[in-house]
Amino acid sequence: MRQNLTKKELINAVYMQIGYSKKLIENIFEDMFEILLVSLKEKGKVKISNFGTFELRHKKSRIGRNPKTKKETIISERNVILFKPSKFLKNKINNVN
Repeated sequence: MRQNLTKKELINAVYMQIGYSKKLIENIFEDMFEILLVSLKEKGKVKISNFGTFELRHKKSRIGRNPKTKKETIISERNVILFKPSKFLKNKINNVN
């Protein structure tokens, strides 16, 4: 079963650990996400040490097919965000020292 971690839960967890106001922590999270987004748009790649790398990739338009109806449609070109975890994060997930 998949469980999502919401922004509200993250804010509450930080609030419980450091005790600053929830509004201040929420503003910090919003600013952090905004900086990440702007940097990603401008530079195409953002590396966060000991966490991972976000990369913006452009996908060209292509022909796709609905598996149920077999009807072909054009999938428009778009940008996608890829995430590659760091070795440190991978080791932490796999309990490797």
